[in-house]
Amino acid sequence: MIKPIELVIFDCDGVLVDTERIAVPIQVALGAELGWPLTEGEVMERFTGRSTASIREDIAARVGDETADIWHRLFEERHREAVDTGLSAVEGLPEALGAITLPTCVASSGSHEKMRHTLGRTGLYEHFAGRIYSATEVRHGKPAPDLFLHAAQRMGVDPAACAVVEDSRPGVEAARAAGMRAFGYAGGLTPAERLQGAGTVVFHDMRELPRLIAGSDGS
Repeated sequence: MIKPIELVIFDCDGVLVDTERIAVPIQVALGAELGWPLTEGEVMERFTGRSTASIREDIAARVGDETADIWHRLFEERHREAVDTGLSAVEGLPEALGAITLPTCVASSGSHEKMRHTLGRTGLYEHFAGRIYSATEVRHGKPAPDLFLHAAQRMGVDPAACAVVEDSRPGVEAARAAGMRAFGYAGGLTPAERLQGAGTVVFHDMRELPRLIAGSDGS
């Protein structure tokens, strides 16, 4: 029997804050500058939804450790500048949060510092303060289930009673691996077909989320 949903776990980038539209072009530009030409599609395939550490490993394997360090530093600088000038919450997200009455938390591949910045710039940090978890707290990032299992444990909820809202393939794979229901948001850059799979509801408008959660909680 399906357990009722007791906790909604949100990814951050691309789900709460519209950072992927900022990050992807920056990665493309850095690749062109530092010796690894990448298309936007390749950046989405390789980097979206993954931890900073795993992205750095991928870059270092291609261009070397020294260049990977430069890449990381420049990305952080340019990303921060872009966030300060043009970041917004994902369209429909405030309405969705206002309609969801279940407990919520954030579990992101990003660092706590990054989330304080991006969630702070969009006025969302206080909404989730004290319930924000980062891949830096676990051994393996997405698509491994570690981060979502960690968030559920910290929130005191059975993984089977958790729903995860994600916008990346590694994210929905991590949710499924954790035994959680996944809601794949396809209103951003990731094509809907990359989010589809068992135990996953794909949707395109964040305002649909409260109704979808209510309709799949097994109660």
